[in-house]
Amino acid sequence: MQQDDKVEKYRIDKWLFSARFFKTRSLAAEAINRGRVTLNGHRVKPAKIVMVGDILIIRINNYQYTIEILELSNKRGSATQAQQLYGETEESQKQRELLAARLKAQPQPFFTKSSRPTKRDRREIERFISIQDDS
Repeated sequence: MQQDDKVEKYRIDKWLFSARFFKTRSLAAEAINRGRVTLNGHRVKPAKIVMVGDILIIRINNYQYTIEILELSNKRGSATQAQQLYGETEESQKQRELLAARLKAQPQPFFTKSSRPTKRDRREIERFISIQDDS
């Protein structure tokens, strides 16, 4: 028997799940397959083995995280334990803060209570369509 068989291997999808970047392992695997996670600048598959010191770029919605793996784990723990598994670069943190401030400064869309148009709205739509048809 070799010693390599006893060493636990840490898949990237399991690590992302245990580091709490994704709610489920299948969501982590899907993000990896879609190219939203890169390992040391390369696209990888969910079964790729990660090691301490690897650099990950993770894109979730509008945000991008650039992190370095500090510890390895396959078990999902508390949020404080998960934060000790990685270190985010200062540049990455600044970029996310800038983006958050920019998104917050944008005007919020105005929505009415109901999604259906009112009777008045329908009449205005019909009037608009009839004007378009006449011209």
